[in-house]
Amino acid sequence: MRNRFDRQLCTLNDELIEMGSMIEKSIETAVKAMVAQDVALAEEVIDSDEEIDRQEREIEDLCLKLLLQQQPVAKDLRLISAALKMITDMERIGDHATDISEITIAMADKPYIKKLEHIQQMAKETMVMLVESIEAFVNKDMEKAKSVIAHDDIVDDLFSKVKNELIGMIHENVDAGEQAADLLMVAKYFERIGDHATNISEWVIFSITGAHPEKENK
Repeated sequence: MRNRFDRQLCTLNDELIEMGSMIEKSIETAVKAMVAQDVALAEEVIDSDEEIDRQEREIEDLCLKLLLQQQPVAKDLRLISAALKMITDMERIGDHATDISEITIAMADKPYIKKLEHIQQMAKETMVMLVESIEAFVNKDMEKAKSVIAHDDIVDDLFSKVKNELIGMIHENVDAGEQAADLLMVAKYFERIGDHATNISEWVIFSITGAHPEKENK
């Protein structure tokens, strides 16, 4: 019985890695579409969100089967509970990739008012956070989870830079206001992706220790 349970836990890890890969690809494609102002590519990201949602439902079903059909001990229970929380954050990351792509489509008919280097850097940092948070869960690596949480400060700093640049551009040129607001929203979505990766890492720590770091700090 335990061997079967362990095999199912391995399947859960594989499915989480697969969902993480799907989301990473969505973010990467969303960034490419935005930089190139490629509407067709942005539409691909929007279409792929349904597949991410389907993967979330499959993982949810597997977790419920593990809870109902097996008799998990406390440590296993924490792990399955953490996985259920994680996929909610992962699904929201997929939604944000779609949100960014929808804004890309809206901005596609005009040249950008500024270079996107800081937004692209935000995307890169959040992808690192996402991948490492899932690796931390699979490998039960608490130090890596803590590293992801600390990494969120980099994303927050980049968001502040983008925000200040865009506010300055609006003050200099009122006509830039609409696109500046759209770019600020894109940056905000990347900042939220960083927050979701942080949440995932906090649930990783909970799965290992039984204590949720955010709740402990309150």
